[in-house]
This record gives sequence, structure tokens and C-alpha cells, in this order.
Amino acid sequence: MSKGKLGKVLYSLSPPYVFFISPIPSQATMSELQEVSITEEKPLLPGKTLEDVKTHSVETPFGSITFTVFGIPKPKRPAILTYHDVGLNWLCLMPASPTSVSLHSRHTPCGVEVRGTDKTCFKPLFDTEDMQEIIKNFVRVHVEAPGMEEGAPVFPLGYQYPSLDQLADMIPFILQFLNFSTIVGFGVGAGAYVLSRYALSHPDQVEGLVLVNLDSSAKGWMDWAAHKLTGLTSSVSDMILEHLFSQEELSGSSELVQQYRNIIVHAPNLENIELFWNSFNNRRDLHFDRRGDTNLRCPVMLVVGDQAPYEDAVVECNSKLDPTTTSFLKMADSGGQPQLTQPVKLTEALKYFLQGMGYMASSCMTRLSRSRTSSLTSNRLSRDDGRPRASSRTSDSGSIPAESPGQSMEGPRPPTSHSWMVSLFWRKTWRNVLFSDPGTFR
Repeated sequence: MSKGKLGKVLYSLSPPYVFFISPIPSQATMSELQEVSITEEKPLLPGKTLEDVKTHSVETPFGSITFTVFGIPKPKRPAILTYHDVGLNWLCLMPASPTSVSLHSRHTPCGVEVRGTDKTCFKPLFDTEDMQEIIKNFVRVHVEAPGMEEGAPVFPLGYQYPSLDQLADMIPFILQFLNFSTIVGFGVGAGAYVLSRYALSHPDQVEGLVLVNLDSSAKGWMDWAAHKLTGLTSSVSDMILEHLFSQEELSGSSELVQQYRNIIVHAPNLENIELFWNSFNNRRDLHFDRRGDTNLRCPVMLVVGDQAPYEDAVVECNSKLDPTTTSFLKMADSGGQPQLTQPVKLTEALKYFLQGMGYMASSCMTRLSRSRTSSLTSNRLSRDDGRPRASSRTSDSGSIPAESPGQSMEGPRPPTSHSWMVSLFWRKTWRNVLFSDPGTFR
């Protein structure tokens, strides 16, 4: 450390700047200053913190199941539990130096080696900037179906893969292991079915459901015959791609489709994926009944992309669920996988869905909402011949007529009460504000 002298003040010329007030410095003082060693620790970048990541495998009567936990449980808040679709998984985090831990758990708070980053159902969604606010408020549990985790061995010939009902029966073992009482489920395709079945059998443990591409009906005889005929002429990977993406996406051969085609075709556990695919095709009907007892009791947000393979199935499912607790979101320009193609829009919908449940009431406005507010404000300030121009909010889906003069340009405020009726009102209102296609929301 260099030193200088100015009058009776000793100072350092390089950071950290240290000043010493002293009479005429003695030789001993100079020697002490030379022996001082200061290590400057650089703080972490703002907003970039290392998450606590744990990967576990637990045994159940139906086989072993692997799940990864991100974050630390928050008091009085449910965990967000995700379940992936056929041919996809969350993301397998493997420690750089695996160690033997009891109950087959691997604790990797930092320094993890990420493998299989492309073969994922939720990672693009949870990596968005707007999703970080949700991540800070909830612990996440990403479940991988048996045999779908990275490095999973191929099941032996004749192995009886669990049915979707049995996959749902595995979830209580996960919650018991983690000592979690309630969850908010987030499922896609087959994962949406599994979480719906779990919510029907354990309604007290599910506070809410976000279901993407849910098909609640079992395959009929015609569907079964068509599936068998298709299996004679098409490979398993082709059938799974037709399940994941729309015909427009497949014919267009987009980069996303090509990426996932290569992932599925070259998957080392393709035999396991085929077993999961067969279980999905042999699913039972969920028998939703709007006027009966067989219905979901928690708030539900149904999500589907326009021109998605399961668009009609989700619309039919929406007609069977309780309209007072169900929101239907049809996303434009999203194809068969809206969580991959429109993660920002889906993140905003998820945030307001959680607000409608009474969580994150003080959440700030996202960039998408701010941009629409700014557009609305500029339209209000426009004038033609001294007369105000009718303002409209425009989204990717379309536009809606101008709002009444008494309504705030910033839109309705988030709920501040945990009353369900009030929360439901705000959730429905925000949904109409953000996704305003008249043909989409009826």
C-alpha cells in the first residue's frame, strides 16, 4: 500500500483510502503501516444471489421419484410445484463433485454443474426477469416423472410404468419428505393432468392450479384406434412432437421445433419417454362436473396457445369447471408451448393469479403492464380537432374499446384484502385488462 504525507496526515493513495492523523511519524509507525494488509471483498452483483438448490430422490410404493427444490420455504406461503409434459423435464442439476448423502439427496447451494439445459419445460419461464419477483416470494419444487431425470437408467423390458393416477399418488410422499403442507401446482400437458388428479384426491393440500394444455378426457375408441394406426407409420418422437407443437409449428420447422426434435430423437432414455407417453394415452377421464362434487375446489387458471393441439380440449375443460374460480387464458402467437414462446406474458398472468389468491399484494407493475399503461396514456393525450380521441389498449391479440372516464389509466389496483370474493374480482379484472382479445375471453 503506497503512503503519502501531507502536513500531519498520513494517507493511502490506493483504495481503500485510509487516513491517519499523527504527529511527526516515527520509524515504528511507518513499519506498522507497511505490515497492514487489507483484502477488499467485492460484493455480489445487485439482484444476483445464489439460490439454495437441493435435489432429492425418494422411494414410493410406485417407484422412485426425483425432484429439485429451489429456495428456502417461506412461512405461511405454499410452495410452487411444477410437473412437466411428456418428452420434457424441468432441469437436472448435478453437483460438480457428487457426494453420498442420506436419503439420496444432493445439496448444491452453489457451484452446480447444469446439464441438459435445453431439455426443459419450465426453465425459460423461470429465467425471465419478471419471474424473479415470484421466485423471491415462493420456494419451488420441480418434479420429474420416473425415468425422466438426467442420467436415469433405461427401465428393463417389461417394466410396468406408473399410471398417471399413480404418479399423482407419489406427490404426498414428496410433500411429506419436505414437510410442506400446501402447494400451488403448475403443470403442462401430462403434468397438468397429474396435478389435477392430485387436487381432486387431496383438495386441502392444493391452494391453486395453473394448468397448461390440460386434456381432462380419456381417449375414446376412435382416438385409441387412430393412435394405434399412427404408431404403425410414425415414430415415438414424431408422435410426441405432434403432442407438443401445433401443425403450423411443425410444418414451419422453426428453430424451437428443430431443437426439441433433436433433443427427443437423441434422448438416451427414449424408451422411458415412450413408457410415459403410453401412460398418458391410457389416462382415465377426470369427470369434471360443474354442478357435482367432482370438481376442483381451488382457484384454477387454464392456459392454452392459439392453434395448440389441445385447444379444443382446454375449452371443453373450461366449460366443466366452476366459472367463479376458473380463469381461461388463450394466448396469441404462442403455439403449443406458451411457457416457452411467451414466457413474459405468462409470467405476468401468473403474478396476477397469485395476487388474486391473496399473495404478493404489493407487487410492482411489470414491464409489459407499464408499456401498456404508457401506450394508454399517450392515446388519451391525443386530440383530433380539439376532441379527445377514443383510446384503446392494444395487445398482441387485438384491442378493446376505450374505458370509462372514471376508470384510472393505471388499471385496477392489486388486492389488499385476503377476502376471496374481493381477490377473485381483482383477478378477473386484471385478466381482462392484460389479455384483451374479445374473441379470446368470452
